[in-house]
Amino acid sequence: MEERTIVVDGDVIVGNHSEIAYGFLAHSIIAGEGVKIDGDVTADEDVRLDLWSNVNGDVKTKKNAYLGEKVSINGKLTVKGDLDIGTDVHIEKGFEAKGWIMIRNPAPMIVYLFLYLTVLLGLGRGEDVEKILSELFEEDESFNERAMVLPNGTKVALDIIKTSKRAAIGNNCHILGNLQASSVEIGDNCTLFGSVKTKDGIKIGQETTIHGSLVTKGAVHLGEKSHVMGNIDADAIMIHDEAKVDGAMKASRGTFFMHNKEDGQREEEFISLDV
Repeated sequence: MEERTIVVDGDVIVGNHSEIAYGFLAHSIIAGEGVKIDGDVTADEDVRLDLWSNVNGDVKTKKNAYLGEKVSINGKLTVKGDLDIGTDVHIEKGFEAKGWIMIRNPAPMIVYLFLYLTVLLGLGRGEDVEKILSELFEEDESFNERAMVLPNGTKVALDIIKTSKRAAIGNNCHILGNLQASSVEIGDNCTLFGSVKTKDGIKIGQETTIHGSLVTKGAVHLGEKSHVMGNIDADAIMIHDEAKVDGAMKASRGTFFMHNKEDGQREEEFISLDV
């Protein structure tokens, strides 16, 4: 996450009625109904914006663009491939498309894929379904790890990232803002400039730095050589003995310190009093 842009080494899928106070730079970008993006949208592959979506910036793609009904772009649209555009679309600074231009209301790719697979399954052609899925993801075996998927109603502002669902962050990520979700899992070698608040638990990987506090009604797992610069308030805390916490640790069920044995396995030591 840069100052005004979220950079993803993969694809971006934004659920309906989400509000994003950043732009996107990604492989391909799909935004659902009523999505608000406050920045430029730049993709190496296709861009798909569903009806009533708004982009407060430019939209650029090296391939094709699909714009649903009543989409609004407050900048310029640049398409090096084909443009499939719905009715009553507003583009403030005009558009440039080098391929075919089709004026209609394109259905989102997810709808096409869902309907097609449903028909094949209804015909009992399960082998064809498996073949299609393998072709879609044959060059992307780690699709879930290399994509940014935001559930419906997600809010990503300059100071907060909020969703009612589970939040999973992969390895080597740079995140800005306080994170609120039902549960949070952060991978290895990440940096979060903010605090984390959940209901169902927090898991932090190895060598990850949190510039804030961890608050949850569940358990906190803190990996080896990770660093929390604030406090931890949880039901239980499981912390590696090579992790570091600058603030106070409070756990109603106690704190467990984990350390690696010579064979690489972990063993735990229980501390009954909060630290």
